[in-house]
Amino acid sequence: MKGLKSEVLRLLEEKNDYLSGKTISTELKISRNMVWKYVLSLKNEGYEIETSRKGYLLVSKNCEISEYEIRKKLKTKDVNFSVHKSVGSTNTLARQMAEKGAGEKTVVIASEQTQGRGRRGRSFYSPDSSGIYMSILLRPDIAVAHAILVTTCAAVSVCKAIEKVSPKKADIKWVNDIYLGGKKACGILTEAALNVESGKPEYVVLGIGINLFEGENGFPDEIKDIATAVFDSQKEAEKYKNELVAHILDFFFEYYARLTDKIFFNEYRSRMFLIGKPIKVLSDPEYNAVVLDIDSNFKLKVRLENGEEKLLNSGEVSTRAY
Repeated sequence: MKGLKSEVLRLLEEKNDYLSGKTISTELKISRNMVWKYVLSLKNEGYEIETSRKGYLLVSKNCEISEYEIRKKLKTKDVNFSVHKSVGSTNTLARQMAEKGAGEKTVVIASEQTQGRGRRGRSFYSPDSSGIYMSILLRPDIAVAHAILVTTCAAVSVCKAIEKVSPKKADIKWVNDIYLGGKKACGILTEAALNVESGKPEYVVLGIGINLFEGENGFPDEIKDIATAVFDSQKEAEKYKNELVAHILDFFFEYYARLTDKIFFNEYRSRMFLIGKPIKVLSDPEYNAVVLDIDSNFKLKVRLENGEEKLLNSGEVSTRAY
């Protein structure tokens, strides 16, 4: 969302009461009919806006992800936002936008995903309002083999952003999960479309899902023992969530500008908590190993039970049921 529609939203967010269409029309130098069209578009995106003879009122504005509030903290200026209350999947929507020609630094954000996707085809827990689900469209001039750099620099960016808005220390579980106090608070899913002629990505979609706070009913039984959230209360989450998004984007785009220089390598490695620990590699077949380190290309160095050492390019590992 950008341009005049964003300005309409900004005016509604700044007002603690009804705002007349005439006032918006005069402020933005547009017709009242255009004001109504922008309000209708915002309502279709999930914003709850009451309409009366007195004008328009944005309801529960502090609970919403706000482009206006994000931009107040954001240093990176050339970002195009598409903000929604609920979508099927932000990654799917970003891919659709990419296929239609959307430019780099297009950011899709939602407060809820109804069809959120994780690694290995699993669903990703994405309830209404207690999380942030964000996808960043990129068009990097890199080899496909370097796509892991997008994931790893995003992991460092999320860690640093969390520590800017909370007292919690953030760690990384190779290759794409963010942990707080030994439990998962964020997952990252990077997807790419290959340009067959160049052998490079046509585009890359970076998906980031963050648990902001534990909802009223807690986490589902299947993840309640392994999941956690950035904030300890809904009130705290509402206060800082837009700032959190801004910090993530600023850190990420700072690293992304020098992606192949890997200036974030030491930060990533220092946050990895698997080094020296036994793991199960979730491949077919699965096997046990001990993590030794990562190499300069973020490949995981492991030692198998028979003493053989191996480098993992990608995949998923588990510290459970070893």
